[in-house]
Amino acid sequence: MAPTIRSPFRRTLALMASAAILAHAGMNGVAYAQTAPETTAPGVAAPSAPETAAPPPPAPAASQQTAPIQGAMPNNGPASVADLAEGLLDAVVNISTSQNVKDDEGAGPAPRAPDGSPFQEFFNDFFNKQQGNKGGNHNVSSLGSGFVIDPAGYIVTNNHVIEGADDIEINFANGSKLKAKLIGTDTKTDLSVLKVEPKAPLKSVKFGDSSTMRIGDWVMAIGNPFGFGGSVTVGIISGRGRNINAGPYDNFIQTDAAINKGNSGGPLFNMKGEVIGINTAIISPSGGSIGIGFSVPSELASGVVDQLREYGETRRGWLGVRIQPVTDDIADSLGLDTAKGALVAGVIKGGPVDDGSIKAGDVILKFDGKTVSEMRDLPRVVAESTVGKEVDVVVLRDGKEQTVKVKLGRLEDSDQAAASDDSAPDGSQDDGVITPDPGENNDMDQPDSGDQAKPAPDTPDQHKGQVSPDAATPKNVLGLSLSLLSAETRKVFGIAESVDGVVVTQVTPGSASAEKGLKPGDVIVEVAQEFMKSPDAVAAKVQALKQEGRRNAQLMIASANGDLRFVAVPME
Repeated sequence: MAPTIRSPFRRTLALMASAAILAHAGMNGVAYAQTAPETTAPGVAAPSAPETAAPPPPAPAASQQTAPIQGAMPNNGPASVADLAEGLLDAVVNISTSQNVKDDEGAGPAPRAPDGSPFQEFFNDFFNKQQGNKGGNHNVSSLGSGFVIDPAGYIVTNNHVIEGADDIEINFANGSKLKAKLIGTDTKTDLSVLKVEPKAPLKSVKFGDSSTMRIGDWVMAIGNPFGFGGSVTVGIISGRGRNINAGPYDNFIQTDAAINKGNSGGPLFNMKGEVIGINTAIISPSGGSIGIGFSVPSELASGVVDQLREYGETRRGWLGVRIQPVTDDIADSLGLDTAKGALVAGVIKGGPVDDGSIKAGDVILKFDGKTVSEMRDLPRVVAESTVGKEVDVVVLRDGKEQTVKVKLGRLEDSDQAAASDDSAPDGSQDDGVITPDPGENNDMDQPDSGDQAKPAPDTPDQHKGQVSPDAATPKNVLGLSLSLLSAETRKVFGIAESVDGVVVTQVTPGSASAEKGLKPGDVIVEVAQEFMKSPDAVAAKVQALKQEGRRNAQLMIASANGDLRFVAVPME
């Protein structure tokens, strides 16, 4: 086919017509974009359109695609927090501390240049002079944040901000500076209260109720990050009840409001200007904010601060029990539908519940009306309770829920009682309730150390004078060889006279009992909360549990020195 040839005049007319169509489409697109409703940010109300406004004429498809780019108006951001911040900045302070440190503290041996180096003489002369100057002191300074809670000059900050300081200076927003003295500190919650003597009342803020805050609520942090005082950052609550292994009462608020070094001790505000958290820690591989910061909630901090102001120390409630987690296996052995509560492994002699109101084997489900969902909830709610207060405690005992009334002691008085308690593992306590050591497995059914994790080898020299199960009552139950507790077995395994029950003489390698960390020398005190006097009693109780349809047998195990723990062993 021959090519089509058009005259120049016709081509010009076609181009002009096309240009007119495109210009018309562009005008319609701009008009439509200007009349379209704006997209507003969350929390910002969109302006209402007049009721008489006519709807925009439909635009061609091409103009609809290009209109947002060509004629869209800029969107409004979230509502400003400038007014809120302005009223709070004066109550937030910068805290600078100094500490005298000896120059030779932490100093290692002076380096030396390699023999034969051309710089050896200069290098050695320099460091010899440095060694000769040892013994002097220098000041180490640090910066942090805090906030005024009383116009009279009481200031709250983190303990780690002022710990070890010889001098504490408060820098206010107006540029004034005052020396501060330490009123009281609490290392378990990392909180401290300071006091300055102002010439005029200070601007202060008050605590709010952090328990009402929800994930997604807006919060604002003010502090002194990297020395930049009066820095304001805004974000949301990202999580609640975070446990970062910072202490026994971990219940942190997580926020994505930028928190950096120097923000420690500063306040986290809600949108009412109330302090609902005290910024304490961040997770960051670089040392800067990556949007994961943690604050001590005001529901915990306010009570601690009040006690520090009044007494200069904390006065926490004490229950006087040793506890361990309720695992799935233990829950099944107790007939619980889910793993919940705190399992009482022992009672401190001379403690508040040594009267029998709470017993080993009880599962504490509620304390003073507060649900104990997991073991770590109990130390916190006990410590927050008033010393001497009578509280109702709901426990699971013998498969039934019971309510008992107990009168709390004081945690600070617990050291002496714990030290004299034969049932306490090491004489230590953990804030109202003695809990497993930090190095232990959270599931105390698991062995405490790698040595226990290994099945006990069936060799005659494992224990000097290894004994076999009692000839009259030889029993092999759950992979355990059991024997009556006699003078001979006490001597062989070093079992204290105060320990009663049935002794484990051998453990079958690879058995469920071996996997749970049982070893020769352990003593079975109870099975399913029933005291065991003989190997026959253990066998009979295990058989009865199987007939009841139980999958696990709950054993109370005593070590040679009387330490108690509960172990749920699967019944094969």
